[in-house]
Amino acid sequence: MDKSWEDALFENQELIPAIIQDARSGKVLMMAYMNREALSRTLETGKTWFYSRSRKELWNKGETSGHFQEVEGIYLDCDSDTLLIQVQQEGVACHTGFFSCFHREVNKEGISEPQDELPPYSLSSFLQELFEVIEERANTPSPNSYSYRLLEEGREKILRKVAEETTEVILATFEEEDHNREHLRWEVADLLYHLLLLLRRENLTYYHIMEELKKRRK
Repeated sequence: MDKSWEDALFENQELIPAIIQDARSGKVLMMAYMNREALSRTLETGKTWFYSRSRKELWNKGETSGHFQEVEGIYLDCDSDTLLIQVQQEGVACHTGFFSCFHREVNKEGISEPQDELPPYSLSSFLQELFEVIEERANTPSPNSYSYRLLEEGREKILRKVAEETTEVILATFEEEDHNREHLRWEVADLLYHLLLLLRRENLTYYHIMEELKKRRK
């Protein structure tokens, strides 16, 4: 009888490490171990299950905290000895209250204090980080914050800025000078920033737009 893929996966190992990644931000959230039953329950329920090496038992992430992980995809590495599981994280992943368990940086000076923003977003996800900064400014009144002032001035002011930056992008595109690509990059960055402000003003998020674009992908 041919072996099932589960038999082959656990033939030479009782436990397999699973790296958990937030499907939205791309941030690595945690690492835990799965045995065959934990993986089976994860596949059946759509929520992550792991095996505790210290307690010698299965555990369902979020069962006590309510911070469940909804599975979006499970991937196996080339050596068939590590899983990558992408999830929608409810609440936070770390039992200490941080979104990711990897919230301390190691460098030649030592280990940093825990920081909410760690691990950092990848460059491809920086717009989400910027949107979170805008949200923080919106919720922290400060006349010194350009984002806060513009949000306070309202929709019409933001729309004027979006229109202005759109025009600047168009004009920069038609420049023939050698520096036009640098100018265009600058103006597109301005436009994207003001579009994020508009999203925040209209109670939308960066993720809403990414989800819409993903739905349109053929």
